[in-house]
Amino acid sequence: MQVINLYRYPFKGLSAESLASVELSPGYGFPCDRRYAVTDGSIEIDPAAPQPAAKSHFLMLARYEALALLETKFRQFPDRLEIRDREQTSEFLLQNAEDRTRLAWYLARVANADLRGEPRVVYSPGHQFTDVSVHSPELMRSISLINLQTVTLLGEHIGMKLDPLRFRANLYFDHAEPWTELDWIGQRLQIGDVVLKVVRRTRRCPATSVNPKSAVRDVNVPLAIREYRSHGDLGIYAEIERGGALAPGAEIKLLPAI
Repeated sequence: MQVINLYRYPFKGLSAESLASVELSPGYGFPCDRRYAVTDGSIEIDPAAPQPAAKSHFLMLARYEALALLETKFRQFPDRLEIRDREQTSEFLLQNAEDRTRLAWYLARVANADLRGEPRVVYSPGHQFTDVSVHSPELMRSISLINLQTVTLLGEHIGMKLDPLRFRANLYFDHAEPWTELDWIGQRLQIGDVVLKVVRRTRRCPATSVNPKSAVRDVNVPLAIREYRSHGDLGIYAEIERGGALAPGAEIKLLPAI
């Protein structure tokens, strides 16, 4: 098995960023992944003591597919977000309160969001706005993996080629039998110096029905998985047990169960 792609999603619900390499550390999750989010006005996030919240409180693809029209690029030192849509390119300095407000309303307009208050860009050092953050801090800091052979086979079953980015994972791998990754819960993966413990299957949500290139809901992916496999899961979450560098091309070894 082999690592094929690495991606981060600095803003919850916005576009993926491909990485040439990444350094993982136990207890810190995938670097800069879901570092920021935008609320729909229904919740307040205390930056000093953030509480995990359901994804329904944020602007995200499961509800607002128009967000997929935006091409984003995140830069650090200082944190800033560049957004390119069909008409213009804009940059927002994320340490600037005025820019954060401007960004929140810009994304709300693009999404035509059904707001329940004032939208806000939210951030808290060390917090990640992942969907599984509501289950535990450990899951919040887990990384998501997708078997490309599983995606290929699902697409063949549906009758269309599926872009793997529909599944918004951090690590995409190949050369494993389709669907076998769902049986790895409790087992460990070694990738160079990195050791990951597989802890959870990934239940797919309506965000996967959005074509990331067209921003159109062109197939009901969760329903297709259930009809095909009698469950709604595709992909896995893994906790970082031992850190190190990762890069595409690295070999993945499934370690014997302890």
